[in-house]
Amino acid sequence: MQQLILGGIRSGKSRYAQQLAGQSNKPVTLIATATAGDEEMAERIRRHQQERPAHWQVVEEPLALSDALQKSDDPDAIILIDCLTLWLTNLLLDRDPQRLEQEQNNLLACLPSLQADLLFVSNEVGQGIIPADPLSRRFADETGRLHQRLAGVCDRVTMITAGLPQTLKG
Repeated sequence: MQQLILGGIRSGKSRYAQQLAGQSNKPVTLIATATAGDEEMAERIRRHQQERPAHWQVVEEPLALSDALQKSDDPDAIILIDCLTLWLTNLLLDRDPQRLEQEQNNLLACLPSLQADLLFVSNEVGQGIIPADPLSRRFADETGRLHQRLAGVCDRVTMITAGLPQTLKG
């Protein structure tokens, strides 16, 4: 089962995904994509670390998500990826301008062969005004396109609003 979990900032999407993973009674691997570029982000990472069970295996991978998924794949496990929008940010800021498209294509290409249950967490960013600067517009566009591609192949898509899950697909 592959599920895309979308929501805004502080919507409860990570908490919801963690609950699903914990209720699965399967070994959980968390693939964390965040990097601590400043103190506030480091604090966000610390908070997430404190909120998740200590026995979960954690893989920190800011760029090569498909590689991390393939290395962590196990038919008896669940993999929680938190989060795709930070992953996209890392790729947008990477020195190699081709890497964004390459890594997204690698991710979509590896999904059919994976046997673990997957929970993808991502921010829905396309419901506001069009950003004023080019990087922010590109980020919103890339995020929207990735969500559409993933929603097309995932078994379930859930939107979290104010901590409440709304099933969009599945």
